Amino acid sequence: MNRDGTVAAPQVLVPGVVSLAASSRRTLKHGDSFAMFDEFGDVVEVEHSPAGLFHHDTRYLSQLIFTLEGHRPLMLSSTVQTDNLTLDVDLTNPDMFVDGELVLAKDTFHVARAKFLWQGSCHELFTVTSYAERAHRLRLALAFGADFADLFEIRGHQRTRRGAVRAEVRGPAEVAFVYDSVDGQPRATRICFSLPPVTLTATHAEFELELDARERRALGVTVHCEQGTPAPERRFFTALRQARRQHAIARAGLPSIESSNSVFNSVLSRSSADLAMLTTDTPHGPYPYAGVPWFSTAFGRDGLLTALEMLWFDPSIARGVLRFLAAHQATSEDAAADREPGKILHEMRECELARLGEVPFGRYYGSVDSTPLFVALAGLYWQRTRDRATLEALWPNIRAALEWMERFGDRNGDGFVDYGRRMESGLRNQGWKDSEDAVFHADGRLASAPIALCEVQGYCFLAWREAALLAFDLGEKQLSAELEEKADQLAARFEASFWCEELGTYAIALDGDGAPCRVRSSNAGQLLFTGMVRPERAARVAQGLFGADFFSGWGIRTLGARERRFNPTSYHNGSVWPHDNALIALGLARYGHSEAAVALTTALFDAAAHMHLRRLPELFCGFDRRRGKAPTLYPVACAPQAWAACTPFALVQACLGLEVDAAAECVRLRQPRLPAFVDWLVVKRLCVGESRLDLVVRRHDSSVAVNLLERQGAAEVEVVY
Repeated sequence: MNRDGTVAAPQVLVPGVVSLAASSRRTLKHGDSFAMFDEFGDVVEVEHSPAGLFHHDTRYLSQLIFTLEGHRPLMLSSTVQTDNLTLDVDLTNPDMFVDGELVLAKDTFHVARAKFLWQGSCHELFTVTSYAERAHRLRLALAFGADFADLFEIRGHQRTRRGAVRAEVRGPAEVAFVYDSVDGQPRATRICFSLPPVTLTATHAEFELELDARERRALGVTVHCEQGTPAPERRFFTALRQARRQHAIARAGLPSIESSNSVFNSVLSRSSADLAMLTTDTPHGPYPYAGVPWFSTAFGRDGLLTALEMLWFDPSIARGVLRFLAAHQATSEDAAADREPGKILHEMRECELARLGEVPFGRYYGSVDSTPLFVALAGLYWQRTRDRATLEALWPNIRAALEWMERFGDRNGDGFVDYGRRMESGLRNQGWKDSEDAVFHADGRLASAPIALCEVQGYCFLAWREAALLAFDLGEKQLSAELEEKADQLAARFEASFWCEELGTYAIALDGDGAPCRVRSSNAGQLLFTGMVRPERAARVAQGLFGADFFSGWGIRTLGARERRFNPTSYHNGSVWPHDNALIALGLARYGHSEAAVALTTALFDAAAHMHLRRLPELFCGFDRRRGKAPTLYPVACAPQAWAACTPFALVQACLGLEVDAAAECVRLRQPRLPAFVDWLVVKRLCVGESRLDLVVRRHDSSVAVNLLERQGAAEVEVVY
């Protein structure tokens, strides 16, 4: 699936996708299920909108509308709690008239609506409280429906076959929608009520509550997403306790960050909760699903970059990602899936269209960068943890990935890893900018395949270099020397082929004829993170990224404003991507440009402070910052998005110049800085092997002081000014 709305390039495009506004949608997720409600907690059907309850990319609930006495209630408040577990909505009745006479004054009844997802089910509790002076009969109703629409179908794919949906009443308090799947996978939605409705049809339930003055009554509704096996029945509070317990266990022992700035703390708290919500337990460990609604599944590149940006803070994410991707590494060739032995997964889907092969994304490998990023993350994880058991288990997969880079990664033999889809159904562009028009020449012509992206060469350099260090530590000295030589040779070739003196930066890519695409892009900024480029040229790249063409005031755009295809509302050709900025910030810190890293951090946190829930989305538009105006949102951006959620943590790392060296049992801070809006920052329970450290960093004008608050174990702190 293309990230700009292209489903199966080039023939499937999204015709005007409608999205819920970020400020009005309420998002929940657990495991392989997610739900998007409006601010009332309802699901209102809108064409091409991802509203509803989804399980494995299939919509199991497409309508849910709650009414009081035949009217939608008035909303008092609507909040997803800070831990992202529950949606709480407070409602009341409007003034109600019969023949012009007021029969029920507004605010007489309060309805507290709470809902959460747990193990493939949506649990909901309505608590109705009467503030009437006498007994009253109140009529509540729910209208519901299930269309079993595939997520790709919602995005605009014109499917060739679909099964029928039948609805049936299964007793006094249960309704089921059963889908006659084309792929043979049983799918059903079962809706259960804690109280028998007075009226129950296949699409409507009506309740009458007899309420004394000041009396409170509760109504539970559970929506089960079933794939053959009936879901177990759990009471609302029993399931909620289990969900909270699992949430607490998953977060126990993690480091924490606190600062002098409450808004800064709020952004970090939301990011932490978003990442926890998106992270799904798999048989191989935790995996951060890419984003809701369009990418709530395992993506190779997204998972790898998320793990990489969180590595200093929570290395368990990297372990889960590496083990999951190793388990799904390609072992054979399949042109339709762009699959070759040793290649790392791009995308994994369980929906009907993927299972039928109508879209190629069931197990799809069309990503040029997932494989080198897998190797690079494995090496960096080793440096961070010295987890020998995991790395020895992964070593055959790492060797297979390195073999793919040599055997399949360079299609035209020019010494650079490149890509080109093997069938028309595959993705045209296979880097992180995978829009159809994301890679082009200065005159606007699209680049021809095979395409060698500049940042991918940096990823490969990092992969060779980290694999060399890992091989040495595992006792394979000869292999280590060979890998080190490959890294050095690649760096030399790259400088000669990609540097554009007249642009002061690196070409975005080489096309299939070896001609450089002389376009100024943020891709060149990511090279700094990999450490491949010369310091003097890294300085010129950094300078250009903070010029008016790139720096919007809210962050660095993906494309220079003078480029032929620049558009601040484009998905990849002029917008601002938080994760892209985070990688650039880490690169700036790596090359000693700490003040620039602080400036970029300030811009991104200013943007986050304006966002709904202080949540950085997948991307936002690249318009210049104006006084009194917030950043312009991109209409179909995922929020939450994993690599956007981890951006604040990567920015903190960049500002502090923080490295964790497990072999030396040391936390190292190189040229640490704090933004002007933070006076002090505390990191607690930072793990270094078996040690735990609590650090405090205090700002003093343009410098900082670092103090060790507490230490458990032998780890040291080193500060390099």
